[in-house]
Amino acid sequence: MSTALFAGSEIWPLVKTGGLADVAHSLPAAMQRAGIDMRVTMPAYRGTLERLQDAQEVGSLQIRGQRFGVIEGRLPETPAPLWLLDCPSLYAREGDPYRDAAGRDWSDNAWRFGCFSEAVAKLACGALGWRADVVHANDWQTGLVPAWLSVEPQPPRSIFTIHNLAYQGRFAGEHALYLGLPGSLWHADAIEEFGDLSFIKAGINCSDAVTTVSPSYAAEIQTPEYGCGLDGLLRAHRGKLSGILNGIDDAVWNPASDALLPRTYGRRDFVSGKRVNKAALQAEFGLPLAADAPLMGWVGRVAQQKSSDLLLGALPQLLESGLQFVLLGSGDRAQEQALLGLTRRFPQQMAVHIGFDEGQAHRIEAGADLFLMPSRFEPCGLNQMYSQRYGTIPVVRRTGGLADTVIDANEETLAEARATGVHFENADVGGLLWGVRRALELWRQPALWRSMQRAGMKRDFSWDKVAAEYLALYAIR
Repeated sequence: MSTALFAGSEIWPLVKTGGLADVAHSLPAAMQRAGIDMRVTMPAYRGTLERLQDAQEVGSLQIRGQRFGVIEGRLPETPAPLWLLDCPSLYAREGDPYRDAAGRDWSDNAWRFGCFSEAVAKLACGALGWRADVVHANDWQTGLVPAWLSVEPQPPRSIFTIHNLAYQGRFAGEHALYLGLPGSLWHADAIEEFGDLSFIKAGINCSDAVTTVSPSYAAEIQTPEYGCGLDGLLRAHRGKLSGILNGIDDAVWNPASDALLPRTYGRRDFVSGKRVNKAALQAEFGLPLAADAPLMGWVGRVAQQKSSDLLLGALPQLLESGLQFVLLGSGDRAQEQALLGLTRRFPQQMAVHIGFDEGQAHRIEAGADLFLMPSRFEPCGLNQMYSQRYGTIPVVRRTGGLADTVIDANEETLAEARATGVHFENADVGGLLWGVRRALELWRQPALWRSMQRAGMKRDFSWDKVAAEYLALYAIR
């Protein structure tokens, strides 16, 4: 049996700040089902050891003078063994994996994740008696893993996945010395970026294959507009760069069995099921129970990437036309306050919950008529896939994974009953308004709307389908 080690800085449900955590939970489980002896590793953050099933220490590593205990256990509902790397001085802190409780980046993040990367490389090369054929590193926090492997005499094959190129892990060059990186790696074709140490550049340069989380995003990041200063590097490596769409956990996100909903439903009874969930969602958010008012949802960060500023510009016109809107999310404080201000101006049509609630996220997907994702860039995105599974029509900007996963409603796709959502092009208020108004025109045509709902609910976004593409990429030499 082929062996693989998946390394990430977060894993759901132990810790999550973004989509990487979902991938780190679901993809290894799918690869295990496909016949790979898959192990997963992550730092042991504060509170994670207590939440791990059947946890026991199975060994330790010495990294830069520090002891890393290797705690083995299992995540709930996944067959893949998990190794938590326990070094309390580095990881058992208040806050999230990257920031303190006040939201400031940890000043020693280069040290924390540089040491983690070296530990991952040692695990992969047999430090505990188990050796990986393939190492799958993810985002800048594990970017030095391929670098460390590249200086091994017989290294495992290394895969590096970019989940969001905007976050690169760039630090002062002196950190390369502190982390003990070989001098042979200090050049622009390995870890150096204009005198700095770049974790993500290390991952791109030193890995055998680079992936990102959608085919469109793989193309976009090779352009100056989306390349975040690394487009030239990525064009140089285009021969080993590919885009593989993320999947979704179709056991967790299944309207027919979702215990978080007031009423479950499938493709045969989605009309009545969504009607019940819409009324419940309106009641939960304190909006009038109006079946004939289109209800639009938003779940996600309030941030420039997600175009929440454009949302603020467009909402007054949409709400004045009779649209209802519910939002669950957090982020930019000024924009949060502006959104709350709009709820006071339009109390009968708009409601906002600042924060996150898993159950509420499910209920918005089930109860909304349409779901808005106007991102300026979106490597993959998950909510547009959840929406289709729940019979909710996504309205998305044509970018990255949004373009790849939502079939735009046009004359041809509507005639063929393939359309599942609405695209718009321009990242401005006018573009967003055009997209939503186009969707509302379809909402007023029940037969077309039902056809789009059915088409979306039929689509297969499962991780088992995605795993087949990774199996080809993992091909052992």
